[in-house]
Amino acid sequence: MTEDLSAFTATDIHGVVRSLSEFAGKTVLIVNVASACGYTPQYVGLEAMYRKFKDRGLVVLGFPCNQFGAQESGTEAEIAAFCKSSYDVTFPMFAKVDVNGDDAHPLFKWLKSEKKGIFGTESIKWNFTKFLVGPDGHVIKRYGSGDTPEAIEKELFA
Repeated sequence: MTEDLSAFTATDIHGVVRSLSEFAGKTVLIVNVASACGYTPQYVGLEAMYRKFKDRGLVVLGFPCNQFGAQESGTEAEIAAFCKSSYDVTFPMFAKVDVNGDDAHPLFKWLKSEKKGIFGTESIKWNFTKFLVGPDGHVIKRYGSGDTPEAIEKELFA
């Protein structure tokens, strides 16, 4: 069976379980985020991209992760407050997840199996790894932490 994004659920940052099928037909950029990372300023570009293209069907989904240098140690409430006060984030944010290992969220297990990283590895190397999912629910491309939102913007609707 070929899965797509609609096959998954995730708990949002407010504790509500959401079906990712609500994003069917949209271009989705899924990002594992952290509040105390050198890449945290990418929130600016992610939010700008979301605001610029949401009317064209883009959704950015943020998934906080504390697996890299303990850079997301806060509670969901603290993360939500930080994202709002520091970056005025309005795109959907989800509860903290693991992206690697036995306890990795099923969504990230699927994303990694669909698009391998550098040298063909599945493992996510750091915060702000991004996966672009097309309107058909299938993974189009994987981006590393250093790939800024501004740099990948031109590929969103290619």
